[in-house]
Amino acid sequence: MPTRIFKSGNSLSVRIPKEMVPDDLPQDAEIEYKDGAWTIRPVHGRKLTGLGAKFRAFSPEFMAQGREAAPEVDREWPDQPAKAPHQRKRKA
Repeated sequence: MPTRIFKSGNSLSVRIPKEMVPDDLPQDAEIEYKDGAWTIRPVHGRKLTGLGAKFRAFSPEFMAQGREAAPEVDREWPDQPAKAPHQRKRKA
């Protein structure tokens, strides 16, 4: 079905014809541009229903000892952090 793409501020907007609007209009969508085609999909929110039951399914011994500490990683850090542009000396 033909539609219009138009500029809205610095973005582009797509007009979705009334005939294509579903009864259960999603609030959020994901758009992808691949191989010269746009694909728009609704984003279905993840629900936490049943999460409590999943946690209760763990045995009391599960991680009773905590978890093993990750080894410390020695990293090299610069002596002085880089200065932000507004902190640099200006040339006269």
